[in-house]
Amino acid sequence: MSTTTLRHVRPLAPDVERLAHLRDAKDLMDRAFAESLDVGAIAREAGYSRYHFIRAFCDTYGQTPRDYLSARRVERARELLRTANLTVTEVCFLVGFSSLGSFSTRFKALVGLSPSDYRAREVQRGGPPPIPGCFVLMWSQPAPQSGRSHHPARSVSSGAATKKEDDK
Repeated sequence: MSTTTLRHVRPLAPDVERLAHLRDAKDLMDRAFAESLDVGAIAREAGYSRYHFIRAFCDTYGQTPRDYLSARRVERARELLRTANLTVTEVCFLVGFSSLGSFSTRFKALVGLSPSDYRAREVQRGGPPPIPGCFVLMWSQPAPQSGRSHHPARSVSSGAATKKEDDK
């Protein structure tokens, strides 16, 4: 009677827990792409060491976390360049790049055009008028802690309430 030893057979189903942690890290990058994100901190959030996280992320998504984050930032920059009346420099910093040179280089590598050329091409194609930059910058700021304004003079009120304030 011959005895054969079975080799380790990998399960057909993916490691669901591992994928869940990697998905959480990817979701964090999607949500906070404009913030200064450190790969080591993201890895710790996912329960990995830095290098194990990079390898696992690469194996799962086909690119490094840094490349994924960079592509996400360029994706958002493309949207802003198409729809907002902001300078390329404002867009660069708004989407999370810390250097205009690295932003332009990465943008051109992924899109095939410089940010300025991309905007010019999109303007020629037409579309909705650009959103004023001041609105975009205002929307990108964190919301106040409470729903009420701390400055009553700046809040919108009815004419009757304004008259009462004027009578004082």
